[in-house]
Amino acid sequence: MGINGATELYGIMGNPVAHSLSPAMHNAAFAALGLNKAYLPFAVQDVAQAMTGLRALGIRGVSVTIPHKQAVMEYLDSIDPVAEKIGAVNTLVFNNGGIHGANTDWLGANRALGEKISLKGASVVLLGAGGSARAIGFGLLETGASLTIASRTPEKGQALAQLLGCPWLPLAEAGTAKADALVNATSMGMGSQHDLLPIASQALANFQVVMDIVYAPLATRLLLEAEKAGCQTINGLAMLLYQGAAQFELWTGQQAPVAVMRQSLLTSLGYNP
Repeated sequence: MGINGATELYGIMGNPVAHSLSPAMHNAAFAALGLNKAYLPFAVQDVAQAMTGLRALGIRGVSVTIPHKQAVMEYLDSIDPVAEKIGAVNTLVFNNGGIHGANTDWLGANRALGEKISLKGASVVLLGAGGSARAIGFGLLETGASLTIASRTPEKGQALAQLLGCPWLPLAEAGTAKADALVNATSMGMGSQHDLLPIASQALANFQVVMDIVYAPLATRLLLEAEKAGCQTINGLAMLLYQGAAQFELWTGQQAPVAVMRQSLLTSLGYNP
């Protein structure tokens, strides 16, 4: 469907955003359902001016990425309770002049993990203490899972563990824990850190499921070692895909075409069937 005078606009705001896979994913979803909508990248430095502009231009929905997930919160008219607990918003819904903020990162992580294990009552070791770990941690608690946080930086890790009401371990001691699932929410395995393991490979047998939120590369060293140890594995594409699907459903009220969205992400990353 071509762009015309009735096309509704959506987008992603962040800095930088040129690398984002979200435009490919959401535009593929809109096209698959024949929706007259388009999704664009918005490189934003001044959040206050951007929020005024988005509201004035009649934008219908926006993804929010680094570094604006906290800064947008003061410009919202309403906020989802879990997003408020997390202290970060990654989704804006514009409706009747108001802006509603939500966080779908935790929904994406829960859906990805929930395909492998029942989350209620499950034990999870969560590696990292940044924004992603915070969203995943709060989300897992919503399901009734129990958590242990392990991080490189004691101050950040202990603060997050206190906030979540769960134990903390130094990252170097994460291998001493046993749990149903291990989730890597650190940057280890990505870019220049592609050969680093956040946990010793011999400790991976302590977990039934290992999930990595890093998606470039898809097969991180952690996941390769986890497969050797007999674990079920979940790559970083799953969380990215499912958080996007949750955004799509918030914006449109329609079921997201997950298979189409998954294929668009794989194509964007250079994985063609």
